[in-house]
Amino acid sequence: MVSAQVVLDNVALSLLQFGGDLIGLAIVFLVLAVIAAVVGASGVAGVSMDIAKWLVIIFIVLAIVTYIL
Repeated sequence: MVSAQVVLDNVALSLLQFGGDLIGLAIVFLVLAVIAAVVGASGVAGVSMDIAKWLVIIFIVLAIVTYIL
């Protein structure tokens, strides 16, 4: 997340902007899934793989929507 600051009537308002680091998070969860699978924690590996899969799907959908608009 990137923090932006807007000054309006001498009041500083902090706005949060989403950085779009979905692919980075997907890679982190993929690595976590591989490590968990090697260690033998199949439940953690499965959940981490599902999270990584959904992050990639969301990234692709947002990229297509951004390209179209």
